[in-house]
Amino acid sequence: MKKEGDNFAFIDGQNLNLSIKRMGWSLDFKRFRIYLQEKYSVKKAYYFIGYIEGNQNLYTSLQEAGYILVFKPTLKSKDGIIKGNVDAELVLHTMIEYPNYNKAVIVSSDGDFACLVNYLEGKNKLERVLAPNRKAYSVLLRKSGKGKSDFMDDLRGKLEYKKKTP
Repeated sequence: MKKEGDNFAFIDGQNLNLSIKRMGWSLDFKRFRIYLQEKYSVKKAYYFIGYIEGNQNLYTSLQEAGYILVFKPTLKSKDGIIKGNVDAELVLHTMIEYPNYNKAVIVSSDGDFACLVNYLEGKNKLERVLAPNRKAYSVLLRKSGKGKSDFMDDLRGKLEYKKKTP
């Protein structure tokens, strides 16, 4: 039975990671998971990611930080670029889980999620869109969600991964 404040996050892993890296820093995923809990009352955080053999340490660390991983098979293009588009899986999973959360937090800057954001907003099921990078925030998302957008640009001091010194 869901309780008030049982919000779920649906995270576009590639969009989050690439956007943060383009801003010149690395995300501390453990701190980010705590931030989602404290700021948005996120009980479950689904992290959508392309599966690449050999990345088991990454997957294990994300799970240990409290994320529920949803994998997408990946393909390697002729020029060596690995692609694992998770958009459809994120939308589908958001709708599968729909009865189990009070509100959703969508973590992405991708305009492909505008229809999902509009739908959730219309049903009063959208908590926030958390965009990793304000400069790369889709115009389609900007028009969706009726001002329910937050940006990670200013969170570097709070969420940046800092290597532990021996």
